Amino acid sequence: MNELPSSNNPNPAGGASPAPQLPSQNEAGSRHHQLNRPVYAALGVLGFLLVAQWWASNHEISSLREEMAQRLKTGESINAETKVLVKSMQDSMRDMQAKVNVLEGKQVEAQGQQLALEQMYQELSKNRDDWALAEIEQVLSTASQQLQLAGNVQGALIALQNADNRLSRSDKPQFIVIRRALARDMERLKLLPNVDLPGIALRLDSVIGQIDSMPLLSDEKPALPATQPKTSRRVSKGAAAAKAPVATGNSAADWFSDLEDKWNSWTNEVWTEIKQMVRVRNVETPDALLLSPTQAYYARENVKLRLLNARMALLTRNEAMFRSDLIAAQDAISRYFDTRAKQTQTALALLRQVQSSNLSIDMPTLADSLNAVRNYKAKP
Repeated sequence: MNELPSSNNPNPAGGASPAPQLPSQNEAGSRHHQLNRPVYAALGVLGFLLVAQWWASNHEISSLREEMAQRLKTGESINAETKVLVKSMQDSMRDMQAKVNVLEGKQVEAQGQQLALEQMYQELSKNRDDWALAEIEQVLSTASQQLQLAGNVQGALIALQNADNRLSRSDKPQFIVIRRALARDMERLKLLPNVDLPGIALRLDSVIGQIDSMPLLSDEKPALPATQPKTSRRVSKGAAAAKAPVATGNSAADWFSDLEDKWNSWTNEVWTEIKQMVRVRNVETPDALLLSPTQAYYARENVKLRLLNARMALLTRNEAMFRSDLIAAQDAISRYFDTRAKQTQTALALLRQVQSSNLSIDMPTLADSLNAVRNYKAKP
């Protein structure tokens, strides 16, 4: 097979080779154009990408600028507000510092006052017990006097209980001795026999209220005796009425018995009226019948005063005066008042009942409690 000589191969014979045949210009241009087409396409795509990248970068940068500008504006406004807040906080801090300085000054002053008060309290606490004991001593002394003079047992008990309650609020064991003495005195007072002073006083008041209505011997119409004589007449009438059914059959006998009953009734009534017209009384003191109205008034008032004095003596437990006034009141009633009247007899019975009451009770003293308080105060 024959091969065409290559333009690159030299002539093997070493002679002059004929001139090569060059391709035509159009063929070379088309070939060159075919070789550069992918390059141009790549360059176009690259340029498009660069333009797109530039546009995107430019758009992003502009948006970033706008965002940065907006944030800067916001930051400036926040900065201005922060400056205002900082200024207000600084003013508040200055005010708070001034107030703190004032409070510190007041605290120092309060601490000084507290120390002074503590010292005063310590001084007062030393004297408080002395004051309390002095007050308790005064109360017990007054209660002891009332107990001895007026027999006021309830008042003495209240005074002892108040003293014990006041000492119980203190936590000092030294007061136990005083409280024991108070307890002993309270037990002695509670063991005393009970005298019904209010009941006796009420009986005396009842008698005093009856004095104005009690009949006197000098009254124009003296009171009838406590036992009425009319009962006998009623009994006789009843007996006659009981005998009436016995008579039977004879009308004349019935008429005679009725006439006899009427006669007896009329004569009894007449005799009773005659006895009322003339009354015979035995009076030991004739001057009691001659009392004038003024003297009768003073006689009643004298009895009232005697009973009132007896009532006062009862409340003060003065037994001697109590009994003497009661005896004087009973003598006055027996002398000037009509003792046959039921009201007078009732008043005398009440006075005798009151007089039989026993008021002689040996009242104890509060010496133990008073001595315990005074001994505690005498200790150094």
